[in-house]
Amino acid sequence: MSAPDKNNAGFLPEYGNYEDLLSFQKAEVVYDLTFRFAHKYLARGDRTIDQMIQSARSGKKNILEGSKASKTSSEMELKLTNVARASLEELLDDYKDYLRARDLRIWDKDSKEAQYVRQLGRKAPQTYELYCEFVETRPPEIVANIALCLIHQTNYLIDQQIRRLEKDFLKNGGLRERMTRARLQARDQQRRAPPNGPPSQGPHPEDEC
Repeated sequence: MSAPDKNNAGFLPEYGNYEDLLSFQKAEVVYDLTFRFAHKYLARGDRTIDQMIQSARSGKKNILEGSKASKTSSEMELKLTNVARASLEELLDDYKDYLRARDLRIWDKDSKEAQYVRQLGRKAPQTYELYCEFVETRPPEIVANIALCLIHQTNYLIDQQIRRLEKDFLKNGGLRERMTRARLQARDQQRRAPPNGPPSQGPHPEDEC
């Protein structure tokens, strides 16, 4: 398959693979961690289990769906990315509630523990395996604080995405506007095209001499 012509890209923009988005990778780690945390440390039957898992899932899935929607709808991509951000903010509050209600410490952002998690957060790609040992062996206070750090990192990346999407939308508009521009450009190219020569009338008898 040949590479696309950048000078004739049309009105449907190229869009990236959501799995390459660092925000998606971190959101997936948050989901994997939250699934294990909720089932391990919350009482069976506690509705917070489902709420936390669904918030984590929504954060991950809406980044995915927003990326997939980006080819045809800038508005939908922006909307879904905002939904992901809101879901993760709700999850962040759930983890804070867990720690506060149990009189457990919430790490300061400049604490050595938080700085260590930030160092892990700089590794690429981001996968659950980077944090698995801590989730499996450390007490819930530490696991919940790791989750808080990861959610803050993810939200920061999503905020950057939202700002970029807003900027791109103001500059390029939505699908209808791109279609209109593409149609006008096509008409302009047709008007600029040189006229066709006279139709061929076949060979003359003299040509056979």
